[in-house]
Amino acid sequence: MDGKLHEIFKQNKDVAFATSVDGKPYVRIFQIMKIDGDSIYFATSPKKEVYAQLRKNPNVAILDLKGASFARVSGKIDFDIPDEIQREIFDTNPVLPHLYKSYTDLVYLRLPAESADYFDLRTNPPTLVHYDF
Repeated sequence: MDGKLHEIFKQNKDVAFATSVDGKPYVRIFQIMKIDGDSIYFATSPKKEVYAQLRKNPNVAILDLKGASFARVSGKIDFDIPDEIQREIFDTNPVLPHLYKSYTDLVYLRLPAESADYFDLRTNPPTLVHYDF
């Protein structure tokens, strides 16, 4: 992932996470759990509505805003996350052990970036860089 995109996602871990419900957009806030190369990892409860939505349609877009710069990434969620990454995410996030008894109480999601956009509104003209992965 480009340095500018990576920096935005590292600085601000809370992103708008958009799914599609019956062809209509639905957005909620998700926290980035891990970034590895061009992949962004998330975790959620298998009991949440978002998990059922993603199983039905795994195409998502996320948007992260840091001041006048923002990044958008889209792709298709991968549910096949190795056990060691699941444990790492659970063990390195201080909130998860307070909400869940075990790392196995969650489902883990990987968003491999298919495309991304970087915007910077501080420049004149505004900067827009598009990436295809």
